[in-house]
Amino acid sequence: MKIQPLPPLNSLVAFEASARHLSFTAAARELNVTQGAISRQIRLLEEYLGESLFVRNTREVNLSHIGSGYFETVQGLLKQLATATGEIRRWQGARQITLMTSSALAALWLLPRVGDFQRLYEDVDLRIIAHDQVKDPSRLDCDLALYYCSTPPKNMIVTPLFPEEVFPVCSPAYLAKHPHLEDIEQLAAATWLTLDDPQRDWIGWQQWFEYQDLAPRTPRHRVNINNYSMLIQSALSGQGIALAWSNLIGDHLQTGALVRPVGQVLRTEAQFCLLERPGMAGNHSLVRYFREWLLQQVP
Repeated sequence: MKIQPLPPLNSLVAFEASARHLSFTAAARELNVTQGAISRQIRLLEEYLGESLFVRNTREVNLSHIGSGYFETVQGLLKQLATATGEIRRWQGARQITLMTSSALAALWLLPRVGDFQRLYEDVDLRIIAHDQVKDPSRLDCDLALYYCSTPPKNMIVTPLFPEEVFPVCSPAYLAKHPHLEDIEQLAAATWLTLDDPQRDWIGWQQWFEYQDLAPRTPRHRVNINNYSMLIQSALSGQGIALAWSNLIGDHLQTGALVRPVGQVLRTEAQFCLLERPGMAGNHSLVRYFREWLLQQVP
């Protein structure tokens, strides 16, 4: 919905300064403009409102009754705007890196590792934003982005991090109750934990079978979950089998919290990638530090 009516916004700044100083001359000095420019802005605002905001005398100006009330409102709103703007500029100007990634990559791969970066660069702040529904990575407002790319996005600097390797996993307890799952022909007898998110182009169960020239299967039971981190948590809890990306759940495999009931692995041309916009402004040295550290984390 359009916000209206709005007065001439430049006039509000001139009005606030003039009302605070009760002087067009002092306002002009503060805003680095001429007194005539201030007078024109005040007159423009008064014409728009249809009311006089000042009582003008030969040597001084005072606020009218309407001007006094309007001044309190305008000053309060400009202070709120200044506070919000200052907060944004503080983030932009600080020694900080804004990184955008998916919730799955953040929770399962990045966050367990960032403590190492913070120990190396104690004076650098990381701002991590999890955003899953990304249609055009080139429009992301960040220094760096980490995303799964079935096709590398155009107009971006793309650095592949690790390939897509997809295979079924489940908890040891679930496999102990369903030992027949060690035969790939029997996987349909399990409960499939399925990523239910039409916006993603990640490999699904039917694709996993088809891409390996295996006949499609229909599971006996299915649990649909629209968040990959929650899906893996469901597998850890012994609720079924899930398709896992090797680099996202590697720690769970090492600890034995998850196991692979079958040995088949699907490898495709897709990659998890580091994305950057060409010519991005910002603190390039900090971005370089983080990029170099990140590439060292890749197996």
